[in-house]
Amino acid sequence: MKLSPHTAPAEPTDLLIRFHNQVGAAVDVKGTVNRARWSCHGCGETHVDYHLSITRDDANGHATACRAAYHRLRQ
Repeated sequence: MKLSPHTAPAEPTDLLIRFHNQVGAAVDVKGTVNRARWSCHGCGETHVDYHLSITRDDANGHATACRAAYHRLRQ
């Protein structure tokens, strides 16, 4: 698999967990234990403000189902 900015983006300083979806795009969990959020670099979906245990399960579920390979950023 060829790595790209979407499959292997730079790691932010508040990165807690990184999952990869079905085609390799990163799904990042960022924040703190009490207030975490996740975002998918494949489809662009994000969820915010959950405890890490809930966010981790939600992000993992998304990564398992998501087949999006690229999210076009708005300019």
